[in-house]
Amino acid sequence: MEQNRMYSIIVVCLNAGQRLQDTVESILGQRYENFEVVVKDGGSSDGSIEMLGNIFQDERIRVYTQKDNGIYDAMNQAVKMAKGTYFLFMNTGDSFYDEEVLDKITCEIHRLERAGRKADIIYGNMYHKALDTVIYAAPEINDFTCYRNVPCHQTCFYRRTLFDGRGYNTEYNVRADYEHFLWCYYERGAEIRYVPVVVASYEGGGYSETKENRKRSKSQHREITVHYMGRKKADRYRLAMLLTLAPLRSAIADSKYLSVVYNGMKTAVYKVKDRARRV
Repeated sequence: MEQNRMYSIIVVCLNAGQRLQDTVESILGQRYENFEVVVKDGGSSDGSIEMLGNIFQDERIRVYTQKDNGIYDAMNQAVKMAKGTYFLFMNTGDSFYDEEVLDKITCEIHRLERAGRKADIIYGNMYHKALDTVIYAAPEINDFTCYRNVPCHQTCFYRRTLFDGRGYNTEYNVRADYEHFLWCYYERGAEIRYVPVVVASYEGGGYSETKENRKRSKSQHREITVHYMGRKKADRYRLAMLLTLAPLRSAIADSKYLSVVYNGMKTAVYKVKDRARRV
């Protein structure tokens, strides 16, 4: 009989090379050990899957090879194989920020349970490797947060029930994780909790950040927000973003030289909001 796991760390890959090994090594380095690693391979031919098995002899690693139609289809396939209570999706090249991440998240889940509360999604902050800075998430999820920027999937632990019968909508080939987060919030009424923990180190330069996919991302963002918020509210938030110079702020946040200052200011604001929220 398979042991029930607290977490399923899901890694989808295709010819990822050394980056796959680095990511799995980071996961296995966690002090908290009640997890599984679900590696969903799309049919790699670079030897990375064979090398993974040769290097890591750990029963918690489960590898499945099956053709897929892209990253979100691969994630949906992986979900069907995962056994954990919570799912975390990590891209190859990404890693846990430190070896105590799962310990900290587990402590927070238990603290909430003792208080009679629950967490359907629990999320934290992200270290951006390319920018060499921590990007802090908004401590509260509301309409404007959902419009502006939800936490990235590398920092979100989803209760498995949020994927029962409804995975990522693969029609959104760039924004499916964003659409699913909004579905959880608006349609499922998910209880979403922030923890002041840096969860993941993000490699940067991912699938959604190519020039072509940035255009798709913008179009899909518009369609998704109108669907969940209505056109009037989505237009109001769009105007607010333009009036507050959101494109300029995004450019500053993406600059290796300016992002540290920008994120420091944003962090200070979020810490004040988080303290007020917890009082």
